[in-house]
Amino acid sequence: MQILLSEAAHARVAGALPAGLDIVTMDPTGAFKRGGVAVDAASVDPEVFWLSLDLFPAGMIPAFMAQVLRGTRGKWLQSLAAGVDNPAFKAVMGKGIRLTKSSAQAPPIAEYVIAHAVSLLHPIAEQRRAQDARDWRTVPFREIGSTRWLMLGFGAIGTEIARRLQPFGAHLTVVRRNVAPEALAAQVRPPPDLLALLPDADVVVLACALNDSTRGIAGTDFFGAMKRGSLLINIGRGGLVDEAALRAGLDRDQPAHAVLDVFETEPLPKDAWFWDHPKVRVTAHCSNAGDGLAARSDALFLENLRRYRAGEPLLNEAHKSEVGL
Repeated sequence: MQILLSEAAHARVAGALPAGLDIVTMDPTGAFKRGGVAVDAASVDPEVFWLSLDLFPAGMIPAFMAQVLRGTRGKWLQSLAAGVDNPAFKAVMGKGIRLTKSSAQAPPIAEYVIAHAVSLLHPIAEQRRAQDARDWRTVPFREIGSTRWLMLGFGAIGTEIARRLQPFGAHLTVVRRNVAPEALAAQVRPPPDLLALLPDADVVVLACALNDSTRGIAGTDFFGAMKRGSLLINIGRGGLVDEAALRAGLDRDQPAHAVLDVFETEPLPKDAWFWDHPKVRVTAHCSNAGDGLAARSDALFLENLRRYRAGEPLLNEAHKSEVGL
């Protein structure tokens, strides 16, 4: 079994890989090596691919994915991404290659959501201003347990958000196609109910996949239905939000604040209006950047590799319907 992975990923997990595998690594120049020795690209036709996190900052993803699509023996690709909206994944699954998504980013993204929500629901900035002014005064705040949350999507990330929210005692409604009850949510409602649910929500979290049915879902009607003074957090994809409609909504306090980790255009242009808007928090698609991300990603690949070799179900396997096949 030939496996293709980056040199950096191999260095991290080499001691945990089973014996007897044909391990081929790719370096930042796109060259292939076996045991540290260069090999001819013609001899590289892997069965298994690990699209690991380190490929992204190194700019290696295009070359790596080109090899995936060029190969003839590929059967399984472990992805670094939680979503499958990139067109390359459709091409991969169209070749009959199994695709597994990552859940490693779910814990840090969940912490990101909770941290930003709490810091906006609690008047921490106003308390600081009182301190700076040496003003001994009471700053009232709303208890998290009295808030109502609405979350679109309930995959690995949504589940981790709900798990962290539960101890606060907040009311959570989940919107998704499968309306089976969830232990971590007060209620689960179908997408057609979305607009009717928005007026009661204090915090709205976009944690759903981007596809034909969700693109632009947060548009004019969506923001028009939001509760004045509410909070929007988008850790899904930028394409979920009509950015012009959001700007108009912010002018009306529908929502009063937006926490945005993803945008239609990334990197966000320096002249984009989001940067300076007083009601917007911008982060650079880095809500997943927790210090445990790499270790969880490595552990997920190793577990799925074990399952793949044993013929067991793979964790987080994508279905062809998710990429439009």
